[in-house]
Parts: sequence; structure tokens; C-alpha cells
Amino acid sequence: GGAAMAGPRVVIIGAGVVGAALADEISARGWTEVTVVDQGPLPATGGSTSHAPGLVFQTNSSKTMTELARYTVEKFCSLDVDGRPCFLQVGGLEVATTPERLTELRRRHGWVTAWGVEAELLTAEECVRRHPLVDGERVLGGLLVPTDGLAKAVLAVEAQIRRATERGVTFLARHEVLDVLQTDGEVSGVVTDQGEIPADIVVCCAGIWGPKIARMVGMDLPLTPLAHQLAWTGPVPALAGQTQEAVRPILRHQDGDLYYRDRFDGLGIGYYGHRPMPVSADDILSVDEAEAMPSVLKFTEEDFEAAWSETQALLPATREAKVEEGINGLFSFTTDNFPLLGESRDVKGFWVAEAVWVTHSAGVGRAMAEWLVDGYCSSFDLHECDVNRFEPHQLSPEYVLARDCQNFVEVYDILHPLQPSGDPRPIRTSPFHARQREKGAFFLEANGWERPQWYEANAGLVEGRNIPTPNDWAAQFWSPIVGAEAQATRETVAMYDMSALKRLEVSGPGAADFLERLTTGKVAKSVGSVTYTLFLDHDGGIRSDVTVARLGRDLFQIGANGNVDLDWLTRHLPADGTVQVRDITAGTCCIGLWGPLARKVLQPLTDADFSGDGLKYFRARRAYVGSVPVTAMRLSYVGELGWELYTTADQGQKLWDTLWAAVRPLGGIVAGRGAFNSLRLEKGYRSFGTDMTYEYDPYEAGIGFAVRLDKGDFIGREALERRKETVRRRLACLTIDDPQSVVMGKEPVYDGDRPVGYVTSAAYGYTVGKGIAYAWLPAGLAVPGTP
Repeated sequence: GGAAMAGPRVVIIGAGVVGAALADEISARGWTEVTVVDQGPLPATGGSTSHAPGLVFQTNSSKTMTELARYTVEKFCSLDVDGRPCFLQVGGLEVATTPERLTELRRRHGWVTAWGVEAELLTAEECVRRHPLVDGERVLGGLLVPTDGLAKAVLAVEAQIRRATERGVTFLARHEVLDVLQTDGEVSGVVTDQGEIPADIVVCCAGIWGPKIARMVGMDLPLTPLAHQLAWTGPVPALAGQTQEAVRPILRHQDGDLYYRDRFDGLGIGYYGHRPMPVSADDILSVDEAEAMPSVLKFTEEDFEAAWSETQALLPATREAKVEEGINGLFSFTTDNFPLLGESRDVKGFWVAEAVWVTHSAGVGRAMAEWLVDGYCSSFDLHECDVNRFEPHQLSPEYVLARDCQNFVEVYDILHPLQPSGDPRPIRTSPFHARQREKGAFFLEANGWERPQWYEANAGLVEGRNIPTPNDWAAQFWSPIVGAEAQATRETVAMYDMSALKRLEVSGPGAADFLERLTTGKVAKSVGSVTYTLFLDHDGGIRSDVTVARLGRDLFQIGANGNVDLDWLTRHLPADGTVQVRDITAGTCCIGLWGPLARKVLQPLTDADFSGDGLKYFRARRAYVGSVPVTAMRLSYVGELGWELYTTADQGQKLWDTLWAAVRPLGGIVAGRGAFNSLRLEKGYRSFGTDMTYEYDPYEAGIGFAVRLDKGDFIGREALERRKETVRRRLACLTIDDPQSVVMGKEPVYDGDRPVGYVTSAAYGYTVGKGIAYAWLPAGLAVPGTP
């Protein structure tokens, strides 16, 4: 490259909406030694982008997904190709034909309002006014988002290719990637059918081909290409003479698994109600073999019959028209409906930006450009999208196929926030599982673990207690037993299964220094100390909150939040091999023994001194409980006296039986996650991923006490010094007096008529007799006593 070339050598695989957006965004940030390769012709390369119907609905239960979509809308609105716009901002309308869907649209209005996108709820008459083809008798109401619309995906690709090319990016059409080269665990280039291209960084934006490319570096991508039906009607007489491509809002009829868009005097109809039609990435035809394009399969008319009759019911004018053409178009689904973004954990320099729909494409392009150039993403919180978030079982082909197909089936379903994912289940069971079943545990799933939400054996506890029943929606996956278990924990003593929480072991002569550098607190304290501390990113955002227990001079145990924490630690390991990190979760288990009578249970079972002085708060020790060796840590998520008691999985059931034999005579209980969550919110303990994420710093989140700026340097310290001075928003605790108005998280919070923030976690506080909701608010409103 000449003098103008800058940045490392980057090869982007795939020139669809994601690859083109990334090339544009990364070259705008000064990295111009970039080559984009695609097996197809440009700009319509034959992947999902090339057939995408282009409907952009920004509403999502995830704040991040809405923000990625909002950026995509804003960017596409600013792009054109020779005066042809890349976005037709006709608005997005969702209609309800059942009372359940109408209630769901109110919740969806809440989300999109919480995330700062303008939206309004419409009556049936207003729906017809916006979209005159809709049958006003069938519709009960709707949700309108005025900034939604139609992305002209191929035009947007062309516009972004032009911008990137002007900055020096090279686009190579009809170059098929055959292999990704690596040297000593680092990417060194890409082999195409037209020769090799050297690279320091390779980003896979291959969409439905992603799993095939990722496998070249030994990476399993939990992505399945699924066929989805898209049909086009011929002329609809009621639309005769429409010269503009689109005038009515894009339309979703989720009760019928359908969506619609204008195309001059006809309509495009998308359908999710048919059987899942998965295709292996290896079986997709090549550009030359495919009739239309590789991502387009033959339309199966029989799968579309129900869609067409439902369409004629909702839009009576279509009875005068015919379906003239259709495709089964391939696009990507994942096991949790989030994209796959980030760097391979095994091959340095191999990155993926996969399973990204047109709706979020430009946002993801920007996020990846920031992440690559700056080392972190400042515009979006990507914790839900990190490709390294998965547990090992979540990458098994059987699991991936089952979940991805289920997500296709459920794409427009009304899903409860606690809804457990279906089969395959159970996958992971703690050593306590048999005992929990004997006690009538109602299980939900956490990271694949079966975890009791409450126990039917405690049904007798409900009598004589004041436990308000929430509304019908909130009462799903709930029982009054939850309230009884919460109150009983504060009265006597309870055993909680904490096995589903991620446990990591960090060891070796360099372990103490390593953890000091990665955490905000002083963790290299005396053996037996336990520290609540944070991992921060370089911009001072919270990457996780963890407990670090020093169990030996060179041995630490970390209570972490998930696989992304394991990845973060592993990524930062010193090259000299003085530190090892391993996930010990599966080989261990944990019982939380908490409540005012906890010491009465534990002390008679052991020789070790568990008095207040014998083991102080936030201290750990090894001991025997009966015949079981345990590591005991005196800390509590529920705000009561007690310990987390860890042992190896083989002795878990023995530990449970030993404790239960001592708990029962004192009137104690076993309790589930429902009670646990209520108790933690009464106490004010934060939960990473809901209450705080990468976009917030410790001062905003109210956990500045976990930061020791006076210790040596640590990741994020420099950024904190700056952020400390200006705290403009805070995580605040709200209480709700009416037990019927149940808040479940993600609702908007209003100051008068003005939405000013949103709820993170919420539960009923059974000890305080009020609903509790944590919410992000402007600092000026987060003052106690403010209504």
C-alpha cells in the first residue's frame, strides 16, 4: 500500500449488508487497508441481502437490538445511489386481532418508548386510516412506529461500497473463500479460488455461509439457515394506479405469522407460520449452480395456503388478486435470537459478525468498526451479542438445530420473560436434582441448568400470610409459594441451590497480580478474603461484577456471571503461562444457607468455628460439614446471615441431606429462585446483564464502593477518573404501592408525560409489602422522595 494506507490488513468475507456496512464504517475510522471478498457478483451477491424484503421494525425487547436498528434507519435515510433513496420511511404498523395480542402491543409500546423511539398505540379505526386495506372488523388496535420503513438493501450495499471504495477499500467480486490461513494461532490470510490475500484480521460476514467459513478455523457457530416464505401478489385492483413503490406503512399481523409491504399496485407477503425448513450451510448451492441465487429456494405453494387465506381475511381487497410469484428465502437464526459478534477464542484475529438481519446491519457495522479500531464498542452495549457467550452444550449440533427451528416457529409468538426454552431439556442437573423433584420443585432453566423457581412442598406455608396475587400475565410462572418462601427465609432459615452460577478457578504464581490488573478492587488480600469487585472495559463500562475468594497464595475462586467472563479472563492471560483459568462449575455445586437460624443449623455439624468472630463477613474457609469437605464463604445475596457452601459434585447430595436433616427440625425450608430474586431486590443487590451492562459505569450503577482508585493500575481506571466527575444518570430504586400493578422489567418510567428512563429488574418485596423496581433515571430525578 501507498502512504495513504493505514491500519492493519483486514479481509472482510461477504459483501452483503453487514460486510458493506463494516467496510464503510471501518474505512471512515481510518483503516483503509481493507479487502472485501464475495463469491457472488456485486452489489447483489446472492446471499440473504439480495432477496431481503427490507422491512425494518425497530421494536425489540432488547435495548441494544432497538438501538442497532435505530442507527441502521438513520444511516440508510442518509444514503442514496444517484438520487435513488436507500430507505422509504413509511412507518411500521403492528395490528392485533386478539385481546392477548392487544395487551402484548401495549408491552411492545412500552419497550420501544423505554428505548427512546417514538411510537403510538392506535384504535382499530386509526389502523384502517393508516392502512386502508385492513379490515376494521378484524382488528382490535395497533402499534405505529413512524420511523420504521423499507430498507432498499441492495441499494444500501451499493451506496456503502461506493463510500468505502472512495477511501481506498478494495472489493473483489466472484472470489470464493476456500480456506483461512493461520500461523501460530493467529490469522495470516485468506485463500480464495483466485489466489491468497494476506491479512492480520479476518472478519466473517458471510451470513448463511457463516458456519462453513468459521469451521475453517475450528469455530462452531450456533447458526442455522432457515427458509422463510416471501410471496408477491399481482395487481390488487384497489391499488390500481399507485406509482410510488410504497405509500402505506409496513404491516405486521403477528397473530397470523404474517407481514406485508407495498410494491406499487401489489403487495409483498412474508410468512413465518409454515414448518421450519432448515438447510445446512454446506448444502447451499453455489452462485453458478443456483437458478435465481444461492439464498433462494423453490417456493413450496402448499406451505403458503394458510397464509393466503389469512391474508384475504385481514386484507379483503386481496381477494381480487393472485399470488404471482414466491420464494423460500434463506436467512440466519440463532439459539437466542441475538447476532454472533466478536473474536474467536482460539484464533487471534478471526472475527465474526453473523446472524445479522438487514434491520440491524448498519448498527452492527458501526459496532464492529469501533470494536476493531478502538478495542471496545462505545456506541452499543454488546453483552447479549458476544459470540463467546455460549456454554459448551449450546454449541452441539442437536441443540443448535432444535433451538433455531423453535425460534423460527416462535418468531411472532407472545413470549413471557420467564418462558423456559423447550426441548432438549433437561440438559444440566445439579447433584440436588433428585431431592428437589421429591419436594415438587417447579423448574426453570438457567444456562442449561434445571433450577427450582419454587417448591410445591412449601404450599402449606402460604396459609395465613398476606401474599397478593399479581395480574394474569405476571402470574404465569409464579405461585404464592414464592412469597411464602421469601418471608420464611427472613423468619427461620432456607437452603438455596446456587449451582447454576458460574464458578471459575484462577491459579498459578502470577494469579494475584493478574487479578489485580483485571479488577477494580483490592483482591490480593490475605488467604480467606472474599472481595466483591468489577471487571471494567477500557472505557470504564462494567463488564461484570464478581466475587473473588483467595483460597490459597496462588489459588482464587471467582463467582462470575457467565461464559463471557471466562472469555475475558482467558483473553488477558499473560503469555508466560504463570496463570491458569478454568471453569469448575460442572464439577462443583453450591448451597446458600441463609436466615436468622443459619448458625444454629451449621455450627453443630462442624468442628470449625462459624461464630461471628470465627468467620467474619466476606471471609472464606475450608471445613467439614458432617463428612463433606466444603469451602464456606460468609456472604449472602438475600441480606441474611449465612454462607455459600461449596463442595464437589459427587458429594453434593450428601451435603444437601446433611443440611436438610439439621434445617428441618428448626422449621426451616428449601427455597427457589423466585424468593431469591425478591429478597435480593429488597436488599438492593444488583444483577449484571439486567441492572447494569457495558454502557454504565460503577458510579452510575451505585457500586462505586467496589472501586479502589488508590490501588495500582487496572483496566478501565483511566476512563473512570474522567467519568467520576459527571454522573448524569443513576440506577434508582422505585417502590410501587399497588400490588396489582406488577412491573417485570423493561417498562418505561415517566416523569409526568415524559418518558425519562426504564425499569431493569423488578419483583414484589414480600417483607416490605411493596413492589420494587430498579430503574435508570436522570440523576436529578433519582433523589429519594421524588414521585
